[in-house]
Amino acid sequence: MIRFLRQYYPIRGVILFTGETLLIFTSILLATIVRFVGADYLVTNFWILLPKAVLIVAVCQLVFHYTDFYDLQAAGCPLKLALRLIQSLGVASIILAFIYYCAPNMVIGRGVFLIGISFIAILTYGWRFLIHLLFRIKRFSQKILIVGSGNLAKHVAREILARKDFAFKILGFVDKDPGKIGQTVLNPKIICSYDQLCDIAERHFPTTLIVAMDDRRNGFPLNELLTCKMRGMTIEDHSTFLEKLTGKLMVENLNPSHLIFSDGFKKSKIILTTRRLTEIFLSLAGLIILSPLILLVSIVIKMDSQGPVFFKQERVGENNRNFNVYKFRSMRSDAESHTGPVWAAENDPRITRVGRYIRKFRIDEIPQIWNVLKGDMSFIGPRPERPCFVEELTKMIPYYSQRHSVKPGITGWAQIKYSYGASVEDAMEKLKYDLYYIKNMSPFFDLSILFETVKIVLFGKGAR
Repeated sequence: MIRFLRQYYPIRGVILFTGETLLIFTSILLATIVRFVGADYLVTNFWILLPKAVLIVAVCQLVFHYTDFYDLQAAGCPLKLALRLIQSLGVASIILAFIYYCAPNMVIGRGVFLIGISFIAILTYGWRFLIHLLFRIKRFSQKILIVGSGNLAKHVAREILARKDFAFKILGFVDKDPGKIGQTVLNPKIICSYDQLCDIAERHFPTTLIVAMDDRRNGFPLNELLTCKMRGMTIEDHSTFLEKLTGKLMVENLNPSHLIFSDGFKKSKIILTTRRLTEIFLSLAGLIILSPLILLVSIVIKMDSQGPVFFKQERVGENNRNFNVYKFRSMRSDAESHTGPVWAAENDPRITRVGRYIRKFRIDEIPQIWNVLKGDMSFIGPRPERPCFVEELTKMIPYYSQRHSVKPGITGWAQIKYSYGASVEDAMEKLKYDLYYIKNMSPFFDLSILFETVKIVLFGKGAR
C-alpha cells in the first residue's frame, strides 16, 4: 500500500494510474508526429501543444474514474475491459468537444485528436492487460503472515481476500498449538506454531506480519515477534493494518490507547481558520448561484404535496451542541405523527413523489448550505444525527460520542464509502469511517471527498 495525502492506495492502482497518465500524454505526442510526418512540428510547437495534451489527459482520467474504469475487477475480463474503455473514451470525446466549442484556442486539431484517441485505446488496453498478467505472478504479490487463528484473524483474512486489487497473498496463519498445524482456517491454513514463527518468516520473508490474536494475555509470542522485527520484518497490529486497508477504524476491537497514542487527530488553528473563511465564501457563492434551482424546487414541492417547503429538525453538532438543520421537505408533513422518530427505510412510503427525486440526487441537502454559512456545519464532516438517536447510539456503540469532536458535514467520508444507514449496525459501520476521517482530516482529504461526492450525486447512488 502507498500512503498519499493521508490515504492509502493499492500499489496496483497507483501503477495503473501513473502508467496510463503517461501513456495518454505519450499518445498525443505520437499522434502529432504521425499527423505531421516527423518530430519537427512537435519540437517546434511543443509548448503550444503541452496545455492541450494536459487537458486531454485530465479529461480522460476524470472520465476513467467516474465510469469506474479503475474498478480493477474489470481487468480480469478482456471483453469487459475493452467495452468499458470504449465507453470511457466516447464520453471523454464528448466532453472535450464541448470544451473545444467553449474554448476554441484549446483545440488540438481533428487529425491529431482522432489518431491520439486510437493510440490511447490501444496502449491503455495493452497496459491494463500487461499489469493484470504481471500481478498474477506470485513474486509481485505482497505476502502476509497472520499471527493468530481465531475470529479476529479470520476477519483480517476476509478483508484481505475481499480486496484483490491490493495484490495480497496470505501465506497462512500462526497458532500457539503445534497440533493445529495443517488445519484450514479459511482458504489458507495454519502453517506453524509460535516457536516456529521465526524460521517460517525467515524462509518466506513475508511483506508484513499481522498480529491478530483474540486473547493476548495467554501466550503472546513476544520474543519471536521481537526477533522477526530485529531481522528487518514489518510487524503491524491488526487494527493498524485494517485501518490502512479499509479506510476505517475497527471500533469494536479498538483499545483507547490506540486512539491516544496514534498519529493523527491534529487540528491546526491556521487550517481551521482558513477552512472557515473558505466555507463562508463558498456557501455565499453557492446560495447565490443555486438560487434559481432553490426557487424551482420550492415551487415543485409546494405543488406536489401539502406542507412547508423547508424541513427543520434538531440535530447534534460539534461538542454535542444542538442546532436546527434545514433541508427541502421530501416526506409528508405528518411523516412521524404516528410512529415517532424513526430512520428512513428503503422505499419509505412517507417520501413524496418529488421527494424521491430530490433525495436521489441529494438536492434536498442544498438548504444545509445555510447551516454552513451560519457555522453550524461544514461542507465535509460526519453527518449530524438526531438527539434521540445519539443518546441511544452512544450507549450501544463504543466511541460514538467522539464523532462530535468536529463539525458535522453535508457530505463526508462515511457517506461516500457506505450506503445509507438505518440501523444500529449501519451506525457502527459509519462511525468507523467517521473516526478515520477525524483522525486524518486535511484540506486534500476534503477535496477527495468532494470529488467522490460529485460522482455519487451524478449517478444517484446511496440515497433513500
